[in-house]
Amino acid sequence: MKRLLIVSLFILSGRAYAQDLQTRLSTAFSRLQADSQCRYASLSLTVLDAKTGEQVFGVNPNQGLATASTLKTITSVTAFNILGADFRYQTQLGYSGSITADGTLNGDVIIKGSGDPTLGSWRYEQTKEAHVLALMTDALKTAGIKKINGRVIGDDSIFGTQSIPEGWIWQDIGNYYGAGTSGLCWRENQFDIKFRTGAVGNPVTVSYTVPNVSYLTFKSELVNGPAGSGDNAYAFLPVGGKVMYLRGSYAIDKDKKSIAAAMPDAAYDAALRLSDTLKKLGIAVSNDPESVATLIAKGLPVPAPVKNLTMIQSPPLSKIIYWLNQKSINLYAEQLLKTIAWKQGRKPTTANGVEEVQKFWQTRGIDPNSINTYDGSGLSPGDRVTTNTLAKILQSAKKQPWFADLYESLPVYNDMKMKSGSINSVLCYAGYQTHNGRELCFSIMVNNFNGSSRGIKEKMFRVLDVLK
Repeated sequence: MKRLLIVSLFILSGRAYAQDLQTRLSTAFSRLQADSQCRYASLSLTVLDAKTGEQVFGVNPNQGLATASTLKTITSVTAFNILGADFRYQTQLGYSGSITADGTLNGDVIIKGSGDPTLGSWRYEQTKEAHVLALMTDALKTAGIKKINGRVIGDDSIFGTQSIPEGWIWQDIGNYYGAGTSGLCWRENQFDIKFRTGAVGNPVTVSYTVPNVSYLTFKSELVNGPAGSGDNAYAFLPVGGKVMYLRGSYAIDKDKKSIAAAMPDAAYDAALRLSDTLKKLGIAVSNDPESVATLIAKGLPVPAPVKNLTMIQSPPLSKIIYWLNQKSINLYAEQLLKTIAWKQGRKPTTANGVEEVQKFWQTRGIDPNSINTYDGSGLSPGDRVTTNTLAKILQSAKKQPWFADLYESLPVYNDMKMKSGSINSVLCYAGYQTHNGRELCFSIMVNNFNGSSRGIKEKMFRVLDVLK
């Protein structure tokens, strides 16, 4: 009888605990809904038991809303499942033609990409630009190549010619966070534009770029903004164009005086950097560097490497996803989405990647219509996912051997491990939290709020504080 009484009390206390949490969440969420910033907004919150999947709390859990960058958690979990935590990309350096006895290569050096988003990135020691170029030049020297009677070609053909997902907007795609995908990425497909500011209202002048992208011309319509007005500068580059427009305003008191812009042809830039490095080392290259895009524009064929010189491996997927979520790198998410399609035997396109994500979760009981997306990063304002689906996908990861890597990749906001997401009038969070020893996972989304992002963030945090 004593044992039975103890068990009964335990069950009753557990139910009381759950009801108390639900009551507090209900009160906090109702307060958020009634706030003036949410007068015209759509809101949703789902909280699940991270071990069992039981719904702890839900308001509008099946309402499809814009996810912003919290979509990256779905891309991350799907990539872990399909590719594996130890998956690595491999970039091939090879050549066409033949090498003569005096060390002259009568042919082309070809950098053939496989979709590695980290090649030339500054985030890892083994991917830094100088290190990668040294690996390539060492391989050429080992092969006995002393002169190249041909070109250095960046081959990004594996991912096709459509680099920008169809749902992205014009204002984003010229900027670093809107850099398009590439079968051969380089320096995360971005470069820096350095400014010279002046009097308020006058044009901002472009001083130089890092690295030097002499193949682009800049037309600045950017004006000097008053002190405290911040960085409201945007870069615009038509696809296939050579003239980049800078528009908006840039505060005169900002120290950085630069913005990062999207590189229009990363494969060409990679070929250019290798070609220039070879020349500096005394290995002459007779012709200008090329990419698949520049060759197609000239009506020239894309040669295939007949001899491999070296393979350059990326960091493992677990390390790629770490930075993907820590810094919310859209490029990494979009590269992984195309890689998911390729791994599943499909043509590596964004649309096929979206379909494969939907198919994968459909086989695990999730309605594919609850993942109505255009990309893998959440940059598209047309993405729609339910908080219930996002929370379920997070919950499914809890029992996987790579969960520690996923958890580590999530940033800390409000003293909670969670991914944030923000685009125009949208703010979302998704992650994990332990409450009185109970492990929870959650997704909260607010679409079409008015007023400041800082204000709505603080109010959303008050709801999430109940989970602590």
